[in-house]
Amino acid sequence: MIYANVIIVGGGPAGSICASELKKHGYDCLILDKHEFPRNKLCAGWIQQDVFDMVGVCEQDYPHSITRLLNFNVHIGSRLIKMKMRQYAIRRTEFDAWLLYRANVRIKHHKVRKIQKDGDYYVIDGQYYCNFIVGAGGTRCPVYKSFFTKLNPRKMDLMINTLEDEIAAQNEGEECHLWFFQHKFPGYFWYVPKKEGYINVGLGGFQAKLKKKNDNLKRHWDWLVAELERLGLADRSSLNPRGHYYFLRNSADNFQQDRVYIIGDAAALATRDMGEGIAPAIKSGFLAAEAIANGHELKYNSIRKYSLPKYKLMKNMTKAFLLNRTADLT
Repeated sequence: MIYANVIIVGGGPAGSICASELKKHGYDCLILDKHEFPRNKLCAGWIQQDVFDMVGVCEQDYPHSITRLLNFNVHIGSRLIKMKMRQYAIRRTEFDAWLLYRANVRIKHHKVRKIQKDGDYYVIDGQYYCNFIVGAGGTRCPVYKSFFTKLNPRKMDLMINTLEDEIAAQNEGEECHLWFFQHKFPGYFWYVPKKEGYINVGLGGFQAKLKKKNDNLKRHWDWLVAELERLGLADRSSLNPRGHYYFLRNSADNFQQDRVYIIGDAAALATRDMGEGIAPAIKSGFLAAEAIANGHELKYNSIRKYSLPKYKLMKNMTKAFLLNRTADLT
């Protein structure tokens, strides 16, 4: 069997950062991931400056494509709000591989199936063993399934279902579009331009609310594509969406059991407003590494719960929504 002080299941941003930090503390880390990197990872991919600050690089030093998003076009009914924001769009296939190989730790291509505790060690599929194990494998993380389903149960009313696609569309625009309170959808739609002509388009909504109305994502996807075509932003024939699901941040605070930890989407840390998971994942990687190295309990109180300035976003959105409702009634 192959031994490491710490085995991290999942090589995404959370796992990569955790491994990188633990290595600085002298820990021998091994990352197991079912995918080979670079991997095709669908994601809107917008990040704020704090991601670069946490990782310790300047925007100019990031070696891959990056788009500055200075204006958000927020559509609410017939209203359009122009919001000045300073965010960036990256391609996850590039960003995740960059973080992973930057960590400079051992990486094995392996799909984890069974985890057992054997004395002072954790044994994975009879092939790997370790003293500490970190679950960074996303919503379906096998570490979560093995140790946290009862300790930190998922809240189904916080489950988000998505459909999205990322394509090369020869578009060099740098304005992001968001649609709220549209088509009676319990969520929102997005259009995110990226460098080298790539765009990411998609929608994410509360599965419980869709199910209650006997509704489905496909119907809303068709509305989004029609809107994109009307605005000249994308062509229906080029889009082939795929779905996934994840959970928004809840009130749970059980992220550690003995020497087992969960981070990133395995810990359900996506922000409550925009469902953004990159920054919370990276922060959780730092915090887990610190907890292991210093021997204290893992807590996520310092991870922000919202992506955007809550007071500004809600003030503008509420005003536009009320104006739109008034117009509908007159």
